[in-house]
Amino acid sequence: MQQPDRWIAHLDMDAFYASVELLRYPQLKGEAVVIGGRRADAPRQLEDGSWQYARLRHYTGRGVVTTSTYAARDLGVFSAMGLMKAALRAPDAILLPADFDSYRKYSRLFKAAVAEVAPVIEDRGIDEIYIDLTDVPGVRDAVGHDPLGGVKAVAREIKNSVWRATGLTCSIGITPNKLLSKIASELDKPDGITVLTLDDIPRLIWPLAVRKINGIGPKAGDKLVKLGLQTVGDIAAADPRWLVEQFGDSYGHWLHNAAHGRDSRPVVTHSEPVSVSRETTFERDLHVVHDKALLGGILDDLCERLAGDLARKRIAGKTVGIKLRFEGFVTVTRDQTLKRPITAAADIRHAAGLCLKRVTFDKRLRLMGVRIGNLVHASEALAPPPERTAEPARENLSLF
Repeated sequence: MQQPDRWIAHLDMDAFYASVELLRYPQLKGEAVVIGGRRADAPRQLEDGSWQYARLRHYTGRGVVTTSTYAARDLGVFSAMGLMKAALRAPDAILLPADFDSYRKYSRLFKAAVAEVAPVIEDRGIDEIYIDLTDVPGVRDAVGHDPLGGVKAVAREIKNSVWRATGLTCSIGITPNKLLSKIASELDKPDGITVLTLDDIPRLIWPLAVRKINGIGPKAGDKLVKLGLQTVGDIAAADPRWLVEQFGDSYGHWLHNAAHGRDSRPVVTHSEPVSVSRETTFERDLHVVHDKALLGGILDDLCERLAGDLARKRIAGKTVGIKLRFEGFVTVTRDQTLKRPITAAADIRHAAGLCLKRVTFDKRLRLMGVRIGNLVHASEALAPPPERTAEPARENLSLF
C-alpha cells in the first residue's frame, strides 16, 4: 500500500488525573474513584495502617468532577458533572481532592519522554499532544507482511517511553491528519494504538455519531440530528451545497471536508499565550458585605497565583481583567489597561480593584477570576514602577 504523505499522532493520557492519583494510592486500582473533592476529602491513614476514604455520598457543595476512573465512568460519572449529581449515580465511589501540582509534574514527564522519540510536538493541554511522526526514523518501514508495521512500532516505542517515565498508560491515534487522529485515539481506550489511513474512513469513521468529530459541539450536533444526519457518514453523503445552506459557508464546507477526513492543519510546535488567568468557584454563594474578608483573601490569592504564573512564563501584561459570576449564572467582566506592563501581585491586585469599582454588586457571588492580557516579555516590565510612599490603597474596600 502507498503510505500517506504525513503521519500525525494524537496522544491522550488515559484518565490522567485519576491515574496519577492511583500511583499514590495503588490499592484503589479497579475502584470507582472520582477526582474533584476538597483538601478535607484527602484519604487518612489510620493507626493500624489502613486507609479511610471520603465517599461521594457524603459530599455537599457545588464542586464538579475533574475526572473519574473508568470504573466510575461505567457508573455514569464523567468530567464536568456536578459532584452532587455524581453522588446519585455512584454514592459509594471514593472521592479524592485534585492535586494540580502533581498533575503538572507528570505532564512534563510524559511530554519529555515523547520528545525523546519524536520531537515535533504540539502541546494541547495537560494530558494530550499532537505529534508529527512523518520524519521519525523507521516510521515508513514494513514489518513482515504489515506495511504499517513501522508506524505501529514507533507508537509502541512512544507508549513504552511514557510508561517508563511515569508509570502511566496512554492511547494513541495515528492517521494522515490531526482531525482523524483525534478521533482515532478514542477508538481503543485505554492503552490502545489505532492506525488509520484514508481508506479506513468508510468502515471505521462514517458509522460514528456526528459528535465524535472534534469541532461539532452540542448545538451543531443537535441540529444535525434534527436534520436527519446522525452519523459522520450521513454528513459525508449530504450535498455540500445543502450543508452550506443549513450551516453557512464556512462551517458548511468544514463539515463536508471533516466528514471525508480532510484536514491540512500542521502540527504547531509553539504558540504565544494571548492571556493568563486564574479563577475559582466558591463552595457557596458569597455576600459582598458579610463575606468581604473572605472575598478579599480569595482575590489576593488569585493575584498572587497569577503573578507566579507570569514569573514562570517570563511574561508581563498591560491589561488586567476580572470575571465575576453571580447567582443565577449572570457573568460580568471588566478590564483595565495600564500605561506599562506589570508582573507583581500588588500591581495586579490594584488594577483588579479599579475594575471592581465599575461593577454593581446586587447579588451573591459564585465565581471570581482574574486575567492579564496584552502580554509582552518580562524584560519590558523591568523599569521600576513609580515610587509609592505606602502600600497601595485598597480603593475597593467598600466592596472587598
